[in-house]
Amino acid sequence: MIFEDLRTACRKDPTLHGVHVVEVLLYPGLWAIWTHRVTHRLYRLGVPLLPRLLSQLARALTGIEIHPGAVIGRRCFIDHGMGVVIGETAVLGDDVMLYHRVTLGGTGWWTDTKAAKRHPTVGDRVVLGVGATVLGPVHVDHDTIIGAHALVLRDVPAHARVHAPQAAPAARPHGTATVTNARILTSADEKERPT
Repeated sequence: MIFEDLRTACRKDPTLHGVHVVEVLLYPGLWAIWTHRVTHRLYRLGVPLLPRLLSQLARALTGIEIHPGAVIGRRCFIDHGMGVVIGETAVLGDDVMLYHRVTLGGTGWWTDTKAAKRHPTVGDRVVLGVGATVLGPVHVDHDTIIGAHALVLRDVPAHARVHAPQAAPAARPHGTATVTNARILTSADEKERPT
């Protein structure tokens, strides 16, 4: 599976070119997934403390936190990876791609029930964009794209596209300031400035 992971990273990352393909070994997402495979086996065997200790070490080294109880399918690729969090009862299918700051988490200790599924199930070939957050025991079906910074709290059907609202410039009240070229301009100054 290691070679399969390497091929997946090379296929999905456009920055890898020719002889520099060895750079893929520096990718924190690969190391986080490989460490998770070890910690998950230990977790399923009921080994105390060690799986969690190894997962926390991987978190410190990669910036990616994957609970040893999470189930991750084949060819999962975490691009960049910093800030990714995958909770204990999360399940990811095959060929899932996650970008940095993705959270697959629970809705909070105040809603959790012991031994219950608290984290998302993600189907095959799902893409989770930068900062996407999927909370609770929801199901994201196959071939879905969750856009950057989207918040998902309900089930998502197959082949769906989920987008966060796009930011729009807000009207600035009179007297607010804008920093431009290290000079602070007020909204009154901007009206007088030629365009």
